[in-house]
Order: sequence, then C-alpha cells, then structure tokens
Amino acid sequence: MTTAGAEPPVPGSEHRVPTPDDGESGGPGGPGGPSPGGAPDGGVGAPGAAPLRSGFVTVVGRPNVGKSTLVNCVLGTKVTITSPRPNTTRRSVRGVLHRPGVQAVFVDTPGLHRPRTALGKRLNEQVAEALGDIDVVVPVLDATAAIGPGDRLVLERAAATCAARPAPGGAGPLSQLLVVVNKVDLASDAQVLERLAGASEVIEGHGGADAGAEFFPLSAVTGKGVDALVDSVLCRLPEGPPYFPEDMVSDVSEAFWVAELVREQLLAHVREELPHSIACRVAEWEWPRVRIDIIVERDSQKGMVIGKGGAMLKEVGTAVRKQLPPGAYIELRVRVEKRWQQRPDVIERFGY
Repeated sequence: MTTAGAEPPVPGSEHRVPTPDDGESGGPGGPGGPSPGGAPDGGVGAPGAAPLRSGFVTVVGRPNVGKSTLVNCVLGTKVTITSPRPNTTRRSVRGVLHRPGVQAVFVDTPGLHRPRTALGKRLNEQVAEALGDIDVVVPVLDATAAIGPGDRLVLERAAATCAARPAPGGAGPLSQLLVVVNKVDLASDAQVLERLAGASEVIEGHGGADAGAEFFPLSAVTGKGVDALVDSVLCRLPEGPPYFPEDMVSDVSEAFWVAELVREQLLAHVREELPHSIACRVAEWEWPRVRIDIIVERDSQKGMVIGKGGAMLKEVGTAVRKQLPPGAYIELRVRVEKRWQQRPDVIERFGY
C-alpha cells in the first residue's frame, strides 16, 4: 500500500467566467471565478509550449463521504453544492482545474447507494456513466465510519474500472486508482489507519499488493493532504487536448447553478423527511429576474417549504441572493408534482 500525504436553458449552456477585460456583464457569474493557478501567457496551446496533458478524474463514493467538498477544495472555488443530507448531488458536475501545461477535469458524481426510487436508480446510472471513460479514479471513504458494503462496492467498481484499462508505461494495473480517506480532521489516528488498511485489503483483491494504487488521508474541509492528491492526479494525466477554455471552471449552466443554490439552502433548513422530495428548476430567466419552481411530491409538503407567512422562502431567497451579483431578484414558487421521484419521464424532464 502506498500512502501519500498524512427547465429552460440559458443561451449558451456552458458557463464561462468573464475576465475583467472582456466587457461581459448582466449575468450571475455562475459557479466561482477563474481557477487559481490558471495558465499564464504562453501556457496551454501556445506555440512552442510543451505538450499539454489533460484528462478526466472521476470522484466516486457512497453518499455523505465529502466528494463535493473535495472537488470544491481542489478547484479553490465552489462549483457544486454541499449538504450533510445524503444524495445532495443529483447530476454529475465537471469542475476544471487549470495549471500550466495541464488541464484536469474533476467529475463530481452522485453517491452510490441502494436505490429505492427511479431517481435513485438514475443517480447510480450516472456514476456508472462517469466511470466509463476516465483517466484517473478517486474513490472517497469517510475516516469516521467503518468500511461497509457500500464502500466495498465503490472500491471494487473503481478497481475493476482501472484494471480494465491499459496501464500507462508499464505501471501497475491499478496505478490510476487514488483512494482518498476523507475527514481526517474528525477522526483519530487509529481510525484513519484502520480505514487505510481496510481499503488496501479490498483493493489488493483486484490486483495484488503491488498493483500501483495510492492512498491519501486528507481533509477536504481544512485542505490538509489535498495538495498531495492533486499532484498525484496531475502527473498521471496523459498527453491530450484541452477539453474546456481556460476561463471556464465548470460545465453547468447558469440556470442550473442558481436552481442548485436554492436547493442547497432548502436542504439546510427543511425537516428531515423533505430533502429527497425537493427538486428545483428555473421556470423563467430574464436576468436579473429569475423565477424558480420548487417541486415537492405532496400537498402537505408545500406548507413546510413555504413556512409560516412565507418565512422559509424569504430566508432561502435571501441566502441565495447573497451568493449572486447585486441586483439579482429571485422569485420562488412551490408546486406539487406527485410521486415525481418514481416517474422516469418527470426525472428526465427535471434534467436528471
């Protein structure tokens, strides 16, 4: 075992971050700004520059292990919402890390779980799709929780994905597998060592002790150990073209991002039984005025989301506006779509 470190779309569906000189204005700016460490003049694609290395890095794990927090930490900006609620991520989100001569596309995926609804099944399908064509796989474990069947499934699928692809330059069959043990800031040293040993045992069953996988204990919240992971990812990427422009840090549309910010705030405030029943989508977009539909499954849930005298919606709207440019006006409307999680046609219409 090698351990390192200790539904209307917006015109132009992919977000580009305006630079101070490009004269763009009037939009919400989307997730984050230009990534720290972006390529300087003469960097990516410049005549005479060294060959560019680029690739896709899929981050997988069961719900609530900190995948989205890790992706945000790696990029140095928020490109995906986070919440202590399970299955917060419902759609794979690509965040782009730009470094001189290197472009790494980190794919944040929904948590792999045992589905109880058509939505849950679709989320698992997204994980499988994200593992279909990758250069590096990063399975994430929670240092504070024992390795269970869900973690074993994640590790086994990740190892099988790597083993099925040609290893670069005589490296081990699992050399593209970088296992993360997250939340070390909340765990004891004994817990961290136990998770590392447990993960190593599962991985060795898919390639032997010298298969080339590496292990990274880290904290996505504090950033401890994250640089070592990023360095290891970047050195494993093959030569290839840039997949995104240098001013782009995420592939999500502005409309999707604003709807996700609303859902993030609702997840932080609603009762325990509601999070899975909530979906958010933009119904009207005439920037700076945006109307967002909050969808629930039962009439009885509408009042919980609206709050007494509209207090819940007011609190959510205020929190969202703080994350948008001045002048943004967010109108929130709650409506019912009965049993939407069980209806594949509605799930597809919602963009999942």
